[in-house]
Parts: sequence; C-alpha cells; structure tokens
Amino acid sequence: MAASISGIGIGLGLSCSSNLSKSLHSSQSSGFRVKMTVSVEDKKKNYTLQKSEEAFNAAKNLMPGGVNSPVRAFKSVGGQPIVIDSVKGSHMWDIDGNEYIDYVGSWGPAIIGHADDEVLAALAETMKKGTSFGAPCLLENVLAEMVISAVPSIEMVRFVNSGTEACMGVLRLARAFTGREKIIKFEGCYHGHADPFLVKAGSGVATLGLPDSPGVPRAATFETLTAPYNDILAVENLFNGNKGELAAVILEPVVGNSGFIPPKPGFLEALQRLTKENGTLLIFDEVMTGFRLSYGGAQEYFGIIPDLTTLGKIIGGGLPVGAYGGRREIMEMVAPAGPMYQAGTLSGNPLAMTAGIQTLKRLKEPGTYEYLDKITGQLVQGILDAGKKTGHAICGGYINGMFGFFFTEGPVYNFDDAKKSDTAKFARFYRGMLEEGVYLAPSQFEAGFTSLAHTQEDIQMTIAAAEKVLSKI
Repeated sequence: MAASISGIGIGLGLSCSSNLSKSLHSSQSSGFRVKMTVSVEDKKKNYTLQKSEEAFNAAKNLMPGGVNSPVRAFKSVGGQPIVIDSVKGSHMWDIDGNEYIDYVGSWGPAIIGHADDEVLAALAETMKKGTSFGAPCLLENVLAEMVISAVPSIEMVRFVNSGTEACMGVLRLARAFTGREKIIKFEGCYHGHADPFLVKAGSGVATLGLPDSPGVPRAATFETLTAPYNDILAVENLFNGNKGELAAVILEPVVGNSGFIPPKPGFLEALQRLTKENGTLLIFDEVMTGFRLSYGGAQEYFGIIPDLTTLGKIIGGGLPVGAYGGRREIMEMVAPAGPMYQAGTLSGNPLAMTAGIQTLKRLKEPGTYEYLDKITGQLVQGILDAGKKTGHAICGGYINGMFGFFFTEGPVYNFDDAKKSDTAKFARFYRGMLEEGVYLAPSQFEAGFTSLAHTQEDIQMTIAAAEKVLSKI
C-alpha cells in the first residue's frame, strides 16, 4: 500500500488517514520479529565516537576520503562518521559500543533484517562446498527461476556483481538490440557510476548531457539526454526532437537517490506508451525497488511492465550482486547466446545466490508486505506529526518498506523540488538522531528502508527520538 502524506504530492490513490488507520493494528500479528529491548538511557549513556574517530582518521590515509563509497564519509551531514562493528535484526553497533535502530539496511538489501539466522545457516552450508567456482552451479538456476517467476518483465536473467554493472550491461544491450545510441535518463535518478549515467542536466530539457565527474569524456555522455522526473511533456519533447534515435528510457520507477519521490499518476503509463510508439525500450532500474515495494517490484505494484529491468541489493541478501533481465528476444542477444558481450569473474557467486534464495523465500511468506506497509506508515506519520508539532516545514511519504521525508512544505515531484529542502536542518536532525540511537541515511537525498525485523518498539522509540531532536533544532 502507499500513502500521499503531508505535501509530497504523490496522489497514489490512498489518503494517509485510511492507510494509517489500517497500520495502527497490532504489530504482534506478524511472526517476523526479532525481539530486542533497548533502554533509551542505556543508549545515551556515555555516547562517544572516539574509537570511530581514530579508525576513520587512520582510514583517510589508506582510502580516498577514508571510505569505499562517498556517502559514508558524512560530507553532507557533517560530524564524525561511525564505524560499524556488527549488525543484527534491525539494530547495529559501532566500534565504540553505541547501539542504533537502523533505517539504512545496508542501503536496501537487509529487508528481512541483518544477519538473519536462516540466511547465515544456509551460507555456512554453502561455504563448506567452496566460496567461488567460476563455473556454472545449480544455485544460479534456483535463483534465476525465482526471479523470473516474480518479476513480470523478466523471461531471462543475467547475474552480475553490482547494480552499476547491471545498468552498464542493460544499456549496452538496449543499444545493441535497437541499433540506436541515444538514451533518456531523469535528473536525480542514479544508475551507478558508469560514464554514460554521470550526466548533469542543463536548463533546457533537450540539452545534451555534460559530464558530471572529472574523468568522464564528453563522448561518453554525448548521447545521454535528460528530463525532470515526473515531467512527461519534457520527455515528449525529447522524443519529438530525436525521432528514430532513442534506444531506451531508463529510470528508477520510484526515485530513491534524490530522497523518496514516487511517480505522479499516469507518468509511468505515458512512458510506456511513448516508448512503444517509438520503438524505444523502457528500462526500470529496480536495484532499489525490486522485491521491496512488492514481491514483483515496482512494476508489479504499479502494473507497468517495462522491456528490461535491473536488480540488485535484495536479490543478494546482503552479498554483492546485480542482475538484468527482460524479454527473451532481447536477452538472447547477450553472449554467448548472442553477439552483445558481457562477462564477470564472480557472477553467479554461490554465496550471493544462496543468500538471495533464502531472502526471497522469506519475502514470499504471507503478510510480508502488509507488515512493512504498517510499520513504515506508522514511522513516517509519526515523524511528520513530530515535525509539525515542533514547528518545522516537513513532508514525506512511503510505499511499503521504502520511505523518505524532506524539510520543505512540498510537494516534491522531482529533484529540483527536493533541492528546496533545508539540508542544513536535516544535518542537525541527523546528528541529533544518531545521539538518540537512530541511524538514518546520511543525506537528505537518500530514501530510507524498513525491514521485517523492525518491531513496534523500534518504531515508537524512533518517533520519540525524532520529536525530542526536532524540538531542539
């Protein structure tokens, strides 16, 4: 289920009152819980990041910026990055011993909770046989069958090792299949760090993309066109100005890399119509939304079937993984079945396949997405109510296990709207929530995630922490 809450302007067909009324039923009806009782006083006692600071300072001499992915450096929120020691269920612990309720979930994969006992047990059994084969294994067949049966657009699938790799492969495939080179992507949508996707849009929607990172040659982005998300007129203008030249339109069906931004009613339908009319492939990047918005992803949730889909995160159960798939006639162009080359040493790794299989099995159990809808609705409404009670401009929304909020009145329909958010206020809120034992994504422009391991107690403690912090900033 989804909600249109407090100014985000989604209009997905359910008011927040009806959705949240359903969400207020007892959380004890679900059997997914990992029970963890933590006192606020214990969390707050002697809060220090001394060990994290020491480790991070050492890391800065070893790795660029001290991290292996930029957002982890806390540049957008300030303060000391925390260095994690362990995770379990919905909680995580840093090396200073501080405990946090986690709403990042390793950036999405931990939908059934961190370090799930059944997943760990299955991994232990698989490791007895080896950690990497570099050859076909039966586990690839099992996970492939599960993905194909779940995701409406996928008739064949190719496993890779990351979402970036999946998007690289699917773009090459779309160009190979159509014989065209130009693509449309949307401002604020992230599809990994491959050169063609690192594009900054100009002021005009038909402006050719310019490299958004040093080291990206103009030639790599010359065929990448951009439009604002949720602006179908801008997309129509790009089609009209590039007749017969567009290989694909690629997008996050629900944006998660500009914060949580769902599609306006009719937007995805219009994209499907335009691509079909022009012989262009529609690609859903479901690395984030796949198996999170529903078992069949955003395409099942919204009832819009793309030509190709990318996946990652959840299908690896917390291990490195990615995948792309789609119609059989398109996928049969991929080597060795066809001429479009793509390969990977660790693709189909038995450990990643095992974790993915166990995770998808759990997600298929009855009540999974109903529970995510319930707790996420309570969480978001609680934070928004706390914000308004303490006098802050705030809006937000969610769909099942994915959510977000902005420090602006809204509505938020695209990245330009999201940039109106008070990022300085978010930074203060973020640091305050850390001290209260709540770990959110360290950027205003990232979605948050709940899991089956989050308890009613987690949600209520988070809302109480939010009200406390919001009353001080």
